[in-house]
Amino acid sequence: MRPNTFDAKTLRQCLLRHKIATLPELKRALGTEVDLTVFRKLKPLGYLSSYTHRGGYYTLSEIARFDDKGLWSHEAVWFSRYGTLLATVETFVNRSPEGFFASDLADALHVEVHDALRQLVEQSRLQRTEVSGLYLYTAIDRFTHRQQFLTRRTAQSVPVVADVSALQISPEELKAAILLFYSLLDEQQRRLYAGLESIKLGRGGDALLADFLALDAHTVARGRQQLLDHDVASGGRTRRQGGGRIATEKKRPK
Repeated sequence: MRPNTFDAKTLRQCLLRHKIATLPELKRALGTEVDLTVFRKLKPLGYLSSYTHRGGYYTLSEIARFDDKGLWSHEAVWFSRYGTLLATVETFVNRSPEGFFASDLADALHVEVHDALRQLVEQSRLQRTEVSGLYLYTAIDRFTHRQQFLTRRTAQSVPVVADVSALQISPEELKAAILLFYSLLDEQQRRLYAGLESIKLGRGGDALLADFLALDAHTVARGRQQLLDHDVASGGRTRRQGGGRIATEKKRPK
């Protein structure tokens, strides 16, 4: 009796039709119960494993359309040009000009990264440094680590700058200029400026702007909400109508 023969074209057609598939789905398409048979047929096709869903989905290199970060997704399943989650996390951290906090990296990769970061640190492939009570993950290379750390500290000292590595002046000069500009604003304008920059920063923006501008975080939050609600006084008024002291009648001397 001749053994069954399996054609890799069957897997290719399945993946071209569905974009992604799990191992059980590929086994059914190929007509086998053996995992190894599927992988033998996938190998010459240039297959990729997802870095989310514990690597449980597969696609082909010809199908994936990676973005400028090297990522591609289909139906909320993510694939990386760099391969596994460990390799992707390591690449992202090494290439970042300011390193990554775990929460920011999780947002960028759309997956929990704490275990991957822990493994990479234990394997001496990344290092971590405490910054403002959080662990900053940076490259293992000493020079790259120092540059990332300094860039991150600068970004925290001037939180309104998106890319501190592109500054044409020193962070201290920029900070002084921003604070001078801020001092020229009236009460409402200061609150709205802080709120606007907090919106641009996203999570944690209220606290960063409060610290940078010596404001109460609630004031920043109020300015942010005013902008989002379009609740802004115009025409030179800095307080809502009815705000301030109650007017008193001026007494004339008898």
